[in-house]
Amino acid sequence: MARAALIGMALFLAACKSEPTELRLEGETMGTTYHIVALDADDRLDDAGVKAAVETALTRVNAQMSNWDPNSEVSKFDARQDTDPVAISPELAKVMAAAAEVNRLSEGQFDVTLGPLIELWGFGARTPETPHPSDAAITAALAEVGQDKVLALDTEADPPTLTKLRPGANVYLAAIAKGYGVDVVGQTLRDMGLNDYMVEIGGEIVTAGHNLQGKPWQIGIERPDAGDRSIQEVVALSGMGMATSGDYRNYFEQDGRRYSHIIDARTGRPVTHRTASVTVLADTAMMADAWATALLALGQERGLPIAEAQGLAVLFIARDPQAGDNGFATTATARFRELQAPE
Repeated sequence: MARAALIGMALFLAACKSEPTELRLEGETMGTTYHIVALDADDRLDDAGVKAAVETALTRVNAQMSNWDPNSEVSKFDARQDTDPVAISPELAKVMAAAAEVNRLSEGQFDVTLGPLIELWGFGARTPETPHPSDAAITAALAEVGQDKVLALDTEADPPTLTKLRPGANVYLAAIAKGYGVDVVGQTLRDMGLNDYMVEIGGEIVTAGHNLQGKPWQIGIERPDAGDRSIQEVVALSGMGMATSGDYRNYFEQDGRRYSHIIDARTGRPVTHRTASVTVLADTAMMADAWATALLALGQERGLPIAEAQGLAVLFIARDPQAGDNGFATTATARFRELQAPE
């Protein structure tokens, strides 16, 4: 009878246990949009309170990392024309240290000093007089870039410092700041007791726990075709960040040639290889963001050996000349296949 009573009590408690409340939030930040899905197991939080905390966190990230806000920490650093060490926030130092690591491991292809070249090719805030810059202009811009040549970061100083080795050096964080912002929002949700969530800002994603069905979050990787919004592949993601970098949205055409916004740091010109998009899964969205950009700049031929050597989870999607103009071929690293293997 005691056993039956215990079983009956367990069934009663199971029946009384309610499903978690699903919170869905969205808004604008960093020149793009954000979307959040979070599960409130105790049904104790409301959308407005969570959104207020998220907006506060994003406002701080923008105040530190935004190249579009002239009053942000990074913009004020860029505006300086001297080579004196500048004290920076621990947050900016963290991002700059991550950028330096990926720069070193990617043959210099991830480079936060490429702003002059990005602007020159018309992919920044300024619209150029002509879409295709001259060889002389490209050479002049190349002299002002190179993360290991024009910047020095000292994380051992208190506070940490960032120094321009050339007075005209600039820091452009578009390829890493969104990922960092995604991680900050994820931490904000955890601080509020939310352990199951998916955060997306402009395509950069971080996840934790499971979705409402109790499964890993199902994230679609877009087919890299500007005229098609279909899904190439679906990824199961939990406790990781994800970022995709592609060359098929931001580009221009001139004289029958296509110019991508992804700049080769060696040549100062848009990349010309067949790799159309790169998706990276990493411990943080910040590192996924940076590596996706780096590996797209490298292209699959050069990038795949680096990704394998670093144990990165990467999916390359390349244009397949054997399949026509809209044909693509996918290549995954061993770590990516391992993470996506059926349980």
